[in-house]
Amino acid sequence: MRSILITGASSGIGAACARLFLAEGWRVGLLARREEMLREVAEGSQNALCLAADVTDEGAVEAAFDRFTDWAGRIDVLFNNAGAFGKAAFIDEMDPEEFRAVVDLNVTGMFLCARAAFGRMRRQDPQGGRIVNNGSISAHVPRERSVAYTTTKHAVTGLTRTLSLDGRAFGIACGQIDIGNARTPLLEAAVKAAPPGEAPPTMDVDHAARAVLHMAELPPEANVQFMTIMATNMPYIGRG
Repeated sequence: MRSILITGASSGIGAACARLFLAEGWRVGLLARREEMLREVAEGSQNALCLAADVTDEGAVEAAFDRFTDWAGRIDVLFNNAGAFGKAAFIDEMDPEEFRAVVDLNVTGMFLCARAAFGRMRRQDPQGGRIVNNGSISAHVPRERSVAYTTTKHAVTGLTRTLSLDGRAFGIACGQIDIGNARTPLLEAAVKAAPPGEAPPTMDVDHAARAVLHMAELPPEANVQFMTIMATNMPYIGRG
């Protein structure tokens, strides 16, 4: 039975992926800070392991990955998903501490989880595995007042490229999925708050989850390096 550890699994895209992978027969580690929310997503499945941990805490991350590999036997895939947008603000209105908090979660947290997965994939037998980093449309083009989030998502692309290169010698593939306007509870709130006729185009979050599943299911010799999946009518392509 294949195994995947999903960070940020308590809500949104992470929760949708956890439910889908469980339905597809995977062993799934669900990692986030709030265990009660993880248990709601897992719905008592025997193939689910809830891991309450803060991805910015190195010790907590290492302990969670140890628990997962002891339980599952190995780690085949990491979906490195945990992240946050942070405060929407012009750069001169953003408190440096708020910027650092987003960097700590979106960059340091991803680094720590990738580090934990890479080391175990490198040393397990048989060697190898796959890391899928959750980037963003912001890794290509920003939204207004997204200086912290957009900066971190460009950093995620650098992490993805480096892991993809360094992983070759150990059978570790790394790819990135950039998702635009998947209909999570957070986006639903934005849609409902938009003036009539101005709601952003969206897509069902299950489409994003199935894209992650496709990347995860590929054989070792194949890799999706970068994938963009988004609501069809998002104003991503074209001139402003």
